Parts: sequence; structure tokens; C-alpha cells
Amino acid sequence: MSDRPLLEVRHLSKSFPSRSGFFNQRLTHFKAVDDVSFEVPRGKTLGLVGESGSGKTTIGKCVIRLIEPSDGSILFDGDDITHLSRQEMQRRRSAIQMIYQSPAASLNGRMTVGQIVAEPLWVHEGLRGRAAQQRVLELLDTVGLKEEHYYRFPHEFSGGQQQRIGIARALAVRPRLLVLDEPTSALDVSVQAQVLNLLHTLQDEFELTYIFISHDLGVVRYLCDQVALLYLGKIVEIADVDTIFENPKHPYTQALISAIPEPDPDDVREEIILRGDVTLARPERGCPFAPRCQAAKLEVCDAVEPPLKLLENGHHVACHLHRPEVP
Repeated sequence: MSDRPLLEVRHLSKSFPSRSGFFNQRLTHFKAVDDVSFEVPRGKTLGLVGESGSGKTTIGKCVIRLIEPSDGSILFDGDDITHLSRQEMQRRRSAIQMIYQSPAASLNGRMTVGQIVAEPLWVHEGLRGRAAQQRVLELLDTVGLKEEHYYRFPHEFSGGQQQRIGIARALAVRPRLLVLDEPTSALDVSVQAQVLNLLHTLQDEFELTYIFISHDLGVVRYLCDQVALLYLGKIVEIADVDTIFENPKHPYTQALISAIPEPDPDDVREEIILRGDVTLARPERGCPFAPRCQAAKLEVCDAVEPPLKLLENGHHVACHLHRPEVP
């Protein structure tokens, strides 16, 4: 097996056109993702964490080419898939699948469970009839559903069961990379645990690689090997999961972790309160996080945008308060 990461994202950017002004005459471009780079090793899980509007889902959709990147490159198993044609990408589609935030919205209500899970087999493998049915039944059993569920419709299932159907559909074509877009956020807490345990088991069984998109740091700590913190479309900190939770460097990361409820009543943690509200408007210059940062006391914070710098052992931070260690 190659030591090369399964997925390499290099300087990815995505802008969307936006009109404003009198009669919407002024055309501007809103940059949802700005110069993002990361790697995902084979069999590992990268967590993308940030508030709403930070660009998490946009990155996931760019990776699987549901939307086209504005700039940068995406390498899957060493091959650049950024500019593949629709026909060429269709042949690669089975290797990269996505599981969506709302299971009910991602399933066709007019199709039975058997038809939903079998559809990828029809499209990618030309598998039909008894052979397709047998494969679907095996997949349903893998995700914890029963044979009797084959002929039912999505509305007859709970949210957790609907998400299991979505997982079975994604697994049908034997993918190598799954992009999980907040797959448990619409579920009850007890059901969340069941789905997370299922994802953990499936990763080991099928040697899957995950990109896990979430705003729930507790879930991220359980499932992920590496975590990237996003703010206004840029990575502000990235490191392995233990480093992020035990030694966060960026003020934004520190604030998010300080807000995690502590189950031990004797462990008193001071919560960091961010200034202002979340806004998608970037400052014209300086650090994008500076208007909300309590630690922004340097003149350079308001004047120069900090680059993402390597501190030590794969720990990257975009903050003027931290400088790389010189050996």
C-alpha cells in the first residue's frame, strides 16, 4: 500500500457571484473557501470544524465535484481530478461518496429502500435483478437493518434508520472515501451514538477514509484522527485530535473548546466569550478573526493576514501570536 495520502487538497478556493446595489447592478464575488490545503491519509478521518458559513460543506462538495472549485487542485490517490470531464468523473464517482446532513431530504420518497440502495449498483455496475437484490440485502444487514425493510418507503423509518439507509446506499459501490456532512446533527443524542459507532465499525471493516464535517467538538474528538478549524473559509489551525483538544493555539480554537460542557462539576473551566457576532463579511485587511479576538493586541493583527505556519509535529496555526520554532 502506498504511503501517499488518499486525498490531497492544494490551495482550494471557491467563490460565488453576488449582486448588490441599486437594481442589483453591482456584481461581486463572495469567497466561501480561501486557499485551503490539507491531506487525508488512507484509513484515517479528518474533521472539518467551524461555525455556520465557515466553508465546511463547500469544501466537501468541491472534493467530490458536486460544485466546481474556482482555484486549486484536488488529488485523489495521486491523480488530479480537479478538471476531469463529467464523463471521466462519472467513472471515478463510485470511489468518492457523500452522506448528507438531512437523511430524509437525501432519500427519494417515491422509491422503496431496495430501489434506493440498488440504484448506484444499476448506474455504476449494471447490476440488476436477483444479484442486485442480494447485494442490497447484504448492505442492509451491514448497517443494522432487516430484510423486511427492503420493500418499505423512507417515510416509514425513524431519522436514525433513514441515515442507515443513506450509509448503505453510499457503501453499495465500495467507495474508498466518504464525505460525511454533519451526519448526526439531525438525530437524537442516543441515535447519534449508534450511528457514530456504526461509522467507526464500517471504517475498520471496509478500510474507509473519512472527511467528517461537524460543529460538534465532542463528536469530532470521538471519531477523528486529525482536525482542521475553519473561520470564514480559511483554515486557522490544523493538528492531530489530541493536540487540538489538549494544546490549542489559535484563540478561535481555544474559545470553541472552552465552550464544551464539562461533565465533572469540580473541574471549573473559564469560558472564553468571543466579541461581536458571526459575520460573513471579511475585514479589508488584517486577520479575519481580529474583530472578535480578545488576544488581538498586536498592530500586525489589524494590518496583515497571518499565514498558516508550522509550529511543530504537524501542528499548523494561522496567528501572529505564535511563531514557528527555529531548530
